[in-house]
Order: sequence, then C-alpha cells, then structure tokens
Amino acid sequence: MALAHRAKCGAIRGARDCGTRELASGLHWQISSLHKGLNGMTHAGQNKIWEEQMSIKKTLIATSLALMVAMPALAQSDFPTKTITYIIPFNAGGESDLSARFQQAEWKEHTGEDVIIQYQSGAGGAQAWSQLNSIPGDGYTVMGINLPHTVLQPMEGSVGYKTDELTPVNYFHYTPNAIFVTKDSDYKTLQDLIDYAKENPGAVTLAGSGAKSANNLGQLQFDELAGVKTTYIPFSGTGPSITAVLGSQTTAGFNYATSGTNQGDALRMLAVASEKRLPAFPDVPTFKELGLDIVGGAYRGVAVPDSASEEMRQKISDIVTEINQDPEFIKKMEDGGFVLTDIGYEQMPEFMKKMKAEYTKSAAALGIGN
Repeated sequence: MALAHRAKCGAIRGARDCGTRELASGLHWQISSLHKGLNGMTHAGQNKIWEEQMSIKKTLIATSLALMVAMPALAQSDFPTKTITYIIPFNAGGESDLSARFQQAEWKEHTGEDVIIQYQSGAGGAQAWSQLNSIPGDGYTVMGINLPHTVLQPMEGSVGYKTDELTPVNYFHYTPNAIFVTKDSDYKTLQDLIDYAKENPGAVTLAGSGAKSANNLGQLQFDELAGVKTTYIPFSGTGPSITAVLGSQTTAGFNYATSGTNQGDALRMLAVASEKRLPAFPDVPTFKELGLDIVGGAYRGVAVPDSASEEMRQKISDIVTEINQDPEFIKKMEDGGFVLTDIGYEQMPEFMKKMKAEYTKSAAALGIGN
C-alpha cells in the first residue's frame, strides 16, 4: 500500500505534497458538505451542524500540519533514495581515495544507491574541510575526514575551520606511517638512512601527504628520536608524494604503509609505525623493533555538514559500520594494509576528546602551534 501510494504521489518530497493535497481535498469536501447540510435547517440545527463541522475542520488542519512536519523524518527513514556524492579532500591515488573506492561498491550493495567520488584537494585537505558546512545537510553529500590533520591544522593558524566545527560520524580505518625508499636506493635499512642524515643535517628530504598531517607529525617524531634533522616536503596527497619518491625528487617518503601494496616491488619499506608487524608486510620491522618508539598514522572517516540532523548523522554512521562488517570489504582493506576500526557516531564525542588531547600534547612537544 505504501509503495502504491509513493508511486502515485512521486518521490519523498512529492509524497509530502501529495498527502497535503489529499488532506486539502478532504477539507474542501467537508466544507462543501457543511454548506449543503445547512440548507433548510432550523437555526439551532444549523448551529449544531456548524459546531460539528468546525471540529472536523480543526482536526483536518492539525493533521495536515502534523503530516508536513513528519514528512522530512519519513524521508530520512527512507534514506538513501538517490546517488550520494562522496568528496575526498585529496588527490586520487591516496589512502583516502582507495578506501572510499573500496566502500563504493559495497555502498551500492548495502543501500541500493550509487556513490560518486569527487576530489577537492588543496592545503592538505583544509580547502575542502573549510567548505564542509556550506553543503546541504540532507545526507546526499558526505566528505572524507582525517586525523590528526583536522586537529593539527587549526593549531597552526587560520585554515578556514576549527576542529569542533567539523562533524565526523564514523572513523572506519587507521593507516600506520612508514618510511619508503626506491628499490634501487643505497639505503637498505633504516639505520643506513639515519647514518646519512646524521652526517648531512637537512639533506635528507622526506615526501609526505599534507602539512600538519600524520606524516608530518611522524617525521618530526623520527627526527627527535633518531637525533637527526630531515626536511619534510608536503604534497597534496599520497599519490603525488609517492610519485616524487619514485622519481627520485626526494630522498625517501614518510608516508603510509598502504603505499607498499600499490607499487609492487618499486618501493622498499624500511620501517612501519605500528605496535607490531602488519600481516600485509610480515618482513618489514616496526620502528619499535629498531629502537625508536614511534607508533602513529592517520584515522580516516566520513563527515557530514553541521546542518545534518541527529537522525541523518546516525544513519550515515550505521551504513559505514555495516559496510565495515562486509567480508569482501574486510579482505580488500586488510590486503591493502589498512587497519579496520569502527568508531561510530555515538562514540565520537569521547573519541574526539581523547584524540585531541593526545595530538595536542604531541604537537606541543614538537613545537607545532607554538
């Protein structure tokens, strides 16, 4: 019956208008009946009929208003009913892009609607994040969001947004940092690179994704703990930074471990910033194994405009969680070197409080924001 009614009246907005029209038609019929019923009756009878009809009229008006208020909520409960636009704040080819593309096919399977991925790179993601809240909050445009980027960037000055102005609804994976060189590099081990950096302060250049990012923070930690001075070169995303390493434009890359799965044997990973070795790279030692207590990387998730309703925020979060539990999606992510998480909207306040405190402490110790 609901499907027949929806087909008759059109899509969600059309259904709301159709329902309103039907009530208006009913109201008109009742008023017409009122006038017909009044003809030929006594004054007392007319008053009684008038009172009854006015009561019906008030009920119809109240029902009409209630329907108009309720229809947006009904529309959200049916979400989605059309294509979703997924904005990635970086260039194609990086981790944000790859994980979104892995989600893309699963989104279609789990919701029945397509997802179109668009790229809006610039300022290490800040260009897109500064415009997030200008997007309609109907749920049909979402944006990739990263940590620690969205905590560190505002600490360094005006980037067009503040951390608390953004609305992440689900952080669905984590990617550890790693140091890469080309396969024919003279640096066979991390110690080889450290030795050269100590002898040549500032000469070692490390390509990374974005300024005031997880890569940038990791590079600063590496310098401090290894007792060296390297030069960090920020790029607009992982793709361009890896291209720079492959083209020998930089000495090495301080990037994400997932880059090791995308370039075959063209890159050599010297160390990964995880607590233990990653299943995708069992032969790559952790920094901790090599004597440097460096564990870090980036969380990636999905954000919505601040105008999105609580119901819509939870709805998007639930869809991402459902995709995260899909066996095919899990395999793609793990084979790619991603570490799956499921930090949903209900957990977000506590998670963000914890991460802001952690990143702020690390940044202060390394001179970021001072």
